[in-house]
Amino acid sequence: MGGQGDANLFSPWDYVVFAAVLLISAIIGVYYAFAGRRKSTSDEFLTGGRSMSALPVALSLTASFMSAVTVLGTPADIYRFGAIYSMFAFSYVLVVIICAEIFLPVFYRLNITSTYEYLELRFNKCVRILGTVIFIIEMVLYTGIVIYAPALALNQVSGFNLWGAMTATGLVCTFYCTMGGIKAVIWTDVFQIVIMVAGFVAVIIRGVVVQGGIQTIINDSYYGGRLNFWDFDPQPLRRHTFWTILIGGTFLWVGIYGVNQSQVQRYISCKTKGQAKLSLYLNLIGLLIILACAVLCGLILYSVYKDCDPWTSNIISAPDQLMPYLVLDILKDYPGVPGLFVACAYSGTLSTVSSSINALAAVTIEDLIKPYTNLSENKLAWTSKGMSALYGILCIAMAAVASFMGSVIQAALSIFAMVGGPLLGLFSLGLFFPFCNPVGAVVGLFFGFSMSLWAGIGAQLYPPLPERSRPLPLSIAGCNFSTTDTNWTSTTTESTMTMVTNLMPLDTSERPVLADYWYSLSYLYFSTLGTIVTILVGVIVSLLSGGLKQSVNHDYLFGRQDFAYNIFSCRKSEKDAKDQWPKPNSEQGHENPSFVKDDLSLSEFK
Repeated sequence: MGGQGDANLFSPWDYVVFAAVLLISAIIGVYYAFAGRRKSTSDEFLTGGRSMSALPVALSLTASFMSAVTVLGTPADIYRFGAIYSMFAFSYVLVVIICAEIFLPVFYRLNITSTYEYLELRFNKCVRILGTVIFIIEMVLYTGIVIYAPALALNQVSGFNLWGAMTATGLVCTFYCTMGGIKAVIWTDVFQIVIMVAGFVAVIIRGVVVQGGIQTIINDSYYGGRLNFWDFDPQPLRRHTFWTILIGGTFLWVGIYGVNQSQVQRYISCKTKGQAKLSLYLNLIGLLIILACAVLCGLILYSVYKDCDPWTSNIISAPDQLMPYLVLDILKDYPGVPGLFVACAYSGTLSTVSSSINALAAVTIEDLIKPYTNLSENKLAWTSKGMSALYGILCIAMAAVASFMGSVIQAALSIFAMVGGPLLGLFSLGLFFPFCNPVGAVVGLFFGFSMSLWAGIGAQLYPPLPERSRPLPLSIAGCNFSTTDTNWTSTTTESTMTMVTNLMPLDTSERPVLADYWYSLSYLYFSTLGTIVTILVGVIVSLLSGGLKQSVNHDYLFGRQDFAYNIFSCRKSEKDAKDQWPKPNSEQGHENPSFVKDDLSLSEFK
């Protein structure tokens, strides 16, 4: 395949397809703004009145973090490093089971809107505010990346201005989030996940036709070393092995699905706990389908460009541009299909950004405004909309920072790992360790956060040695064009990559000893590191500061309904059992969480 210098232009049909996706997303927001105008409360805006069913929530869960980072980054990662990435399928299975059976039951029965509300119930207000502030920082940084990624694709495919595209992304998301709340977010996610799959399927079908069948793609990938599914090397300094993906990936994604407000806010919007669990298990099917599509697209990329790599031949300036380039190369004769792919990447971003904006508004209202004011429900609803607009603008601004972070998929997952790991450790202290007290929680969070940031930032400054993170071989032997005649990449991207390179010193003579060990830890282990350090330090500090003397309400712990706890409860009278259950707390605005619908009755509990 050759480089097409004039291919990066949309046809009118491409614009029609792309514009239709934006228009439908906006219409959904407007519809729910008018449909919910008679129920203008913050709870309706942020959780949809807890009336959603499992299927749309499941699709929304899949769409919200299967973003443009997945559409653009995952196929490029497989093209460069092989199909070992597909081992994330095992992580996804473990993650969904853990979240559905451990985290969801606790959050759902407590009837909370913000996950950080749990931290105040279990510890105190200080811990809650700390968790909220860290989450806000995490999501603003991550959202900046996912706004930048499709804007880059749009810039390369259509010639749109890069910064104009980023602004458009943020404004569309902000519009329908502010207008329609969580219901608009969930239903636009349902629409957008269909577009994402359609975009992948279009590339897969055309790629198989161009290469003469799936067997050719499999053969090319096999002889090119891309079918490296099984690598059981236990070395933690290797970027991707079965163990780094299984262990590190599980910790990473539990931090996202188990305690991240963007995801938890979706499944607690379900009408019953059973529907909430079902949404997570249905979501697993969606995750596996998207992963399979992304892996297959990565293998198609290699089969098409095995003899002429567009990256090393300087046709493109970053690996994350490989998918847009492939689309132009194999689908340029099909008007509207390149537009469908850009809509695919763009839809991933719309869903992720909208969920982030909605979650940021939720935690700000529930954790930082509602406990300290006496605003009416109507005023809280308008304040929620105002916070959605504010965070939308802030995320657009952060997209500029994201343009200097190199590979979008590793940058995105690294942020979640560095920040999400300590937060997962904090919630784990609350759920699994009855003796953990607020002092242990705060000190553990501080140390876990410090350790994961130390390793993560060090890895950005001192990249791992090539032998520990070396891409598989790529060839330009079959290239039949002059790269000097190709002007496919934009000057914006070129300057960006130059700046990224300058930020990363590669002179091994100046590398500290830590760079070859501590800083070379697989980025997937940042989350595991943060979680384990937070738990260990939190447990030790709690024991030393009198944690064994405190009495903790069992409803805030995992396992209230497991066998051991039931045996313990059977020894008590019904009155004693009632006394263990949480009392209404008017100061925090909670109804009695033990009597949330779909929970066990007292007779069943005994």
